[in-house]
Amino acid sequence: MRNFTILAALVALALVTRALLHRAPAEPAAPKLRFVSLAWQEQALQVNQALVAEWNAAHPELPVEYVQGTWGAIHDYLITAFETGEVPDVFHYESSIIVDFAMRGFLSDLAPLLSPETKADILEVAWASVTRPNGEITGVPFLIESLVVLYNHDLFAAAGLTPPPAAQPWTWQELRRAAQRLTRDTDGDGVPEQWGAAFGLRNSANVVMNLAIGFGGSFFHREQGRYRVTVGAAEQELLRTLYAMLYDDRSAAPASIGQTGTGMIPGFFSGKYAMLIGIGAWARQQLVENAPPNFHWGVLPPPLAHSQRSGISTQTLSIPKKSRRPVEAMRFIEFMLAANNMAKLAQSDWMIPARKSCLQLPQFQDAAVGWDIVTGAVPSLTTGPWLGAPGYVEWKNRVANPILQEFFANRLTLAEAAQRLERESNLVLSRYQMRGEAW
Repeated sequence: MRNFTILAALVALALVTRALLHRAPAEPAAPKLRFVSLAWQEQALQVNQALVAEWNAAHPELPVEYVQGTWGAIHDYLITAFETGEVPDVFHYESSIIVDFAMRGFLSDLAPLLSPETKADILEVAWASVTRPNGEITGVPFLIESLVVLYNHDLFAAAGLTPPPAAQPWTWQELRRAAQRLTRDTDGDGVPEQWGAAFGLRNSANVVMNLAIGFGGSFFHREQGRYRVTVGAAEQELLRTLYAMLYDDRSAAPASIGQTGTGMIPGFFSGKYAMLIGIGAWARQQLVENAPPNFHWGVLPPPLAHSQRSGISTQTLSIPKKSRRPVEAMRFIEFMLAANNMAKLAQSDWMIPARKSCLQLPQFQDAAVGWDIVTGAVPSLTTGPWLGAPGYVEWKNRVANPILQEFFANRLTLAEAAQRLERESNLVLSRYQMRGEAW
C-alpha cells in the first residue's frame, strides 16, 4: 500500500511537471508609455494622477507610467534624454522653450496626428504659440499663462477706490494714481507701512516682455529672417512707468526688486501691499487656499496702455521624435486634453484652458475668484514676437534678467539699460543664428 501511494505521488508529480513544461508562456506585460508631468500645485497633482489612473483602467493594453518632473530640473533632463534616446513618450513643458527643441529636431510634428475636433476647438492664439511657419505643430497647448493685477478689496474701500469694470479698465496712469492713494506712511518716518503696489521683478524678463506688448513694444524684431533686439520708445515707456512707480511716485514696494511674484504674496496677505501687478493668474489658488480669514481680494481688468494686449506662454504636451510609439502617445494626449479633462486640468492649475468650449463652462465665469476677468481677457492675449528667436532661453536668463535687475535696482539709467540690452542681446542672437537653426 505504501509503495502504491509513493508510485501514485510520483505519477502525479510527473503529470504536473509535464503540464508546467508544456504550458503556454505567460503573456508579457504591456509596455508602458512614459508621461512626464510638471504639475506641482496639490490640486493639479491629484487631477493629473487621477486622469492617468482613469486611462490605465480603460486601456490595459496601453498603460501609462506617470513620472513626476519638476520645473527646475526638466530642461536638463530632456536635453539628456534627447541625446541618449531614452525619451519619455509624452512630456509637459511650455511653448517658449519647446521652440528651441523643435529647431534642434528633437520633437515630432503633431499636425498629422491630431484629431480635427482638437484642432478646431483649441484657441488660435494657443496654436500660434506652438506652430512653426511651415505648419509643423510642436506640442498641444492646454493651459494659457496670463498676467493679472490682484487687489485688496478692503484697502481699496478704505482709500475710497472703486475697482473699474471690465468695460472701462484703468489706464496705466490711473493705476499709478491709485497706487499713490493706497500708499500710506502711518507713523510719519518717511517709510510707508502700506505700499500701493508690488511687482515680482527678480526675474522680470517674462513680465516686462509680456506687458510691453500693450505699450506697442516688442523688443524683438525680425528682418530678412534674422532677429534683432531693439529697445525703442514703446519699450522704454513701460520701463519708465515701472521705474517711476518705484522711485518717483514711491508707490511700489522696493522689495519688488528682489522678489518673485510668489514671494510677494505674504505681504499681500498682511496688508503691506494693496496690489500685486503682473503676477500669474495661477496665483489665485494661493489666495484661495492660504489667505487669512476675512481677507477679501479681487482681480482688476488688464490695465490699458496703447491697448490691453498682453503676451502669453502656453503649457503643452509634446512627443519626442525618438518616441517609438507616437501614434499611441497621441491617443493618450487626446484623452488627457479632451474638453472635460482639460477643464479639470485648467481649474486645478488656475490657468486659462486652451479650448474654446471650456471657456463657456460656469466654473470659468466665477466672479468670486476672478475667473470672469481672467477668461474675459482672452481676446486681448497674443503671442510675443520673440517666438522662434534662436537662443531665447539663454537670452532671457543671461542677458535680459540680469540687466533688468540692475535697472530696477537703480544701478543703470534707462539709456544705459537700453544700450546694454541691445548690444548684449544681439551678440547672443548672432551666435545662435550662425548655426542656421530656423523656426
